[in-house]
Amino acid sequence: MDIDFSLVLVCLVAACGALWLLDSLLLKKPRMAAIEEHKHKAKGQNEEALQNELAELAREPVVIEYAKSFFPVLLIVLVLRSFLVEPFQIPTGSMIPTLKVGDFILVNKFAYGIRLPVIGTKIIDVDDPQRGEVMVFIPPHEDKYYIKRVIGLPGDTIRYEDKNLYVNGDLVEKEFLDNITVDTSIGDLAGTLYTEKIGGIEHTTQHIDAAGRRRARTTWVIPNGHYFMMGDNRDNSSDSREWGAVSEKDIVGKAIAVWMHKDPGLNLPNFSNNKLIR
Repeated sequence: MDIDFSLVLVCLVAACGALWLLDSLLLKKPRMAAIEEHKHKAKGQNEEALQNELAELAREPVVIEYAKSFFPVLLIVLVLRSFLVEPFQIPTGSMIPTLKVGDFILVNKFAYGIRLPVIGTKIIDVDDPQRGEVMVFIPPHEDKYYIKRVIGLPGDTIRYEDKNLYVNGDLVEKEFLDNITVDTSIGDLAGTLYTEKIGGIEHTTQHIDAAGRRRARTTWVIPNGHYFMMGDNRDNSSDSREWGAVSEKDIVGKAIAVWMHKDPGLNLPNFSNNKLIR
């Protein structure tokens, strides 16, 4: 089961804030009154002993003390994660060779507009996704984060046939880069790397030389407010070719950089492949 960390953070911030407010409005007054009363009764008492007793009377309940300590830290984390930058780990190979399984990336949360945490409602417009950018989003068929490349914008006609991509009728040219061996669920297969340029962004795509999975549909017209997403691992990616275009309301942010990589299992993380994402 995936954990909604944004919801957890919001709940923790709200709980700590509520406890702090409760203490300020209701619980603090009796403590202050008890301190003043004790000061009046203890006139002439040893000063050191009096200060110890007053400190004990002023002591906050443990739960209030922790709430006040954690509230600013949690609030800063919530603001950073919700409105600025969110970390994300690549779970599958659908974006190979651009992104590998185990890459830790940073997602710019304000690139496409500032949204409220948890509910995702946009409150401030900033910019729209551009063709060729790598975007994190929630797909229409599953309530979890996906990452793919923006191929089609609202109103575009996208065609993908015989491993060739067409945008509004124009073939997206690809240039041979290298022959490779692709590790798949059915064993190693011959593959090819190509350099592709779309939306002014040059990137590498991976193809399996054998016939890929057959899709009944090859052409899509993108509705308003939606985006057509594809993985760079073109023959091994669950994307808009299967489950349709992504709604603008389900955008999470723009992937901007790889900051760490960790291979699955008992392997140490490394920083040798850190890079900006294109």
